[in-house]
Amino acid sequence: MKKIILAACCLLIACVNMKAADYVPQNYVWTSQSRNSSESMPCGGGSIGMNVWVENGDVLFYLSRSGMFDENNTLLKAGRFRLRIEDKDITKFSQRLSLNDGAMYITLNDATIKLWADVFSPNVFMTISSKQKINATLSYESWRYKDRPLTKAECQQSSWKWDVKPDCMTFADSIKPGRNAISFYHQNRKETVVDYTIEKEKLSAVKSSIYNPIGGLKFGGTMTAPDFTFRNATDGKYASTDFRAWNYAAKGIKNATVKITLHDNFTDTAKDKQNVNAATSAKRSAKWWHNYWQRSYIIAKDKNSEAAHIARNWELFRYILGCNAYSKWPTKFNGGLFTFDPEYVDAKMPFTPDYRRWGGGTMTAQNQRLVYWPMLKSGDTDMMEAQFDTYLRMLPSAIARTKYYWNHGGACFTEQLENCGLPNPAEYGSHKKTSNYGVMDNAWLEYLWDTSLEFCSMILYAHEYTGMDIKKYEPLIENCLTFFDEHYQYVARQNGKKALTEDGKLILYPGSAAETYKMAYNASSTVAALKAVLKQWEEYGKDTSMALRIPEIPFRVLASGDSVISPAVVWTRCQNEETPQLYPVFPWRIYGLGREGLNIARNTYSKDPLALKMRSAKGWKQDNIWAACLGLTDEAKQLCIEKFKDGPYRFPAFWEPGFDWAPDCNRGGSAMIGLEEMLLQEKPDGEIMLFPAWPKEWKVKFRMNASKGRVINAEN
Repeated sequence: MKKIILAACCLLIACVNMKAADYVPQNYVWTSQSRNSSESMPCGGGSIGMNVWVENGDVLFYLSRSGMFDENNTLLKAGRFRLRIEDKDITKFSQRLSLNDGAMYITLNDATIKLWADVFSPNVFMTISSKQKINATLSYESWRYKDRPLTKAECQQSSWKWDVKPDCMTFADSIKPGRNAISFYHQNRKETVVDYTIEKEKLSAVKSSIYNPIGGLKFGGTMTAPDFTFRNATDGKYASTDFRAWNYAAKGIKNATVKITLHDNFTDTAKDKQNVNAATSAKRSAKWWHNYWQRSYIIAKDKNSEAAHIARNWELFRYILGCNAYSKWPTKFNGGLFTFDPEYVDAKMPFTPDYRRWGGGTMTAQNQRLVYWPMLKSGDTDMMEAQFDTYLRMLPSAIARTKYYWNHGGACFTEQLENCGLPNPAEYGSHKKTSNYGVMDNAWLEYLWDTSLEFCSMILYAHEYTGMDIKKYEPLIENCLTFFDEHYQYVARQNGKKALTEDGKLILYPGSAAETYKMAYNASSTVAALKAVLKQWEEYGKDTSMALRIPEIPFRVLASGDSVISPAVVWTRCQNEETPQLYPVFPWRIYGLGREGLNIARNTYSKDPLALKMRSAKGWKQDNIWAACLGLTDEAKQLCIEKFKDGPYRFPAFWEPGFDWAPDCNRGGSAMIGLEEMLLQEKPDGEIMLFPAWPKEWKVKFRMNASKGRVINAEN
């Protein structure tokens, strides 16, 4: 009864689509300088990210933009920038990230430096203002002033990984200093790792149908500084990497503006790509960031509580996601736009700042999905389009490889997927002449094809939440579903006389329950995915006769007599740390609060020894999400606290690598999802459930988004 009364009270104070006072997030401030780049603070917008820190009085920042892939498919940084004010010792210092306008403010004695990225065009601005006249040096620093051979270990940053060609290297940039400006760009060779991938995977016959985003790609930028004059070039070393600096000097200035324009072969959405000035950019970017924070927020009433700490880190990570709001390419799970010198992550990796583990153009979809699921409830569906469009660009490749390998319809998207739409060449493995070239020769990744269905589901949810026009994505969804229908009938005919079971169901074998339960028959994660997406597809108004051929989710009975969801009907081996038997809870929402089978799902979470063995808050682990979806408040609370603990690199939302790289964006995404599920869930009929797994002692008010365009404001 108490729970019913509490729910009723919550509903009374929930406001749907009600105008409230504008929310202004708190600034994030440091009052001491940093030791190195690992103690940097993020700043960015649109498609640009900067790691900003002050070290020994110098203002430094790395500059990154989504889509800067070289011929090895490494996501390169644009370079490092340094501002040195020739002054006495720094006696007055602060570094402030203003979330409300998306800008960074640094105070060095009497001088103030403001740094921001324009949200609507690929421009960065830095303004300098001082009460007293100052002398200053502005430097562009590049470690790619020469060709750099890559070691086998360093090739993890690229698509080669361990499948390294003998002469693998990062080629030099072209860098041209002028009197008050410097240009820098990287021109990819025509032959790239994509060409190697096509040849290795025996797809040369359909090469013209394979999307190639990096062949001949040219990208870079120009720094313009009217108040600075080129002085000289010098060599230096930062961390373990040598670099060349092009130095520009200014004397006796009180005010100066520096503009950095980035460009590539893609057409930017903004019409005023190059011509925006600092004043216009600052005003319109600040307005965008202010409006961004009105979409959703979580405010703890006790500013010193655990809830306040969690809400702050949720907000800081959401800022990181907002920095890549309007890119052509999604935020990478393995560091996003904010990686830094790798030796500060692992001392055994003294590589260049371009390094990240698991590649730059490679997408591990199991991890990538966690970055984008939380954007539904945070109200950021417009930011999801970068991920959706990436799949759409890769669709012709997936259709072509499916047709070529198996001569049937649909689109096969694998795990460890390249941005060209093909499996990563190293992860693809080494096939014998008699092999099935369509299947990855990889113990973890073989037959793992269902991750694309999560992005299909996100697309349909985005339409349900906001009315997003998703017509252009219909072929993507249709082909992803068709693949499973046609492929498993094809395989069944290869192995026997009948394409379906006795009762007319697909035989989903060989399959894979995530990367963990291998050679699986009717993996519960795949069955649930097909059931859930087909249900959404039907609600969208499309034909779903295929739904009649989907088998049932498998169960098993524990020694205790309790029924639980099984990873599959049968499997031959278990070799990773995932819990796919809980995927029917999330992301597929077949079981959970307000749904049938809640007890079976809770048994799976709480009693299944296979699930208990995998329990963790590390990295991409999803136990916090499942606990919240099942209304297990105590477990959800504890896992939420662990997920949102400050990272080790000074900025709280820069988390350790986990299973991947730093800052760990799939940890941030999974933490966000779990927190949002604790605050707000929906029943299948759309009825709102407020605070379904929220500790009553955590007093908060929040704004979140729900289906049918509803904006929910509530407090407990």
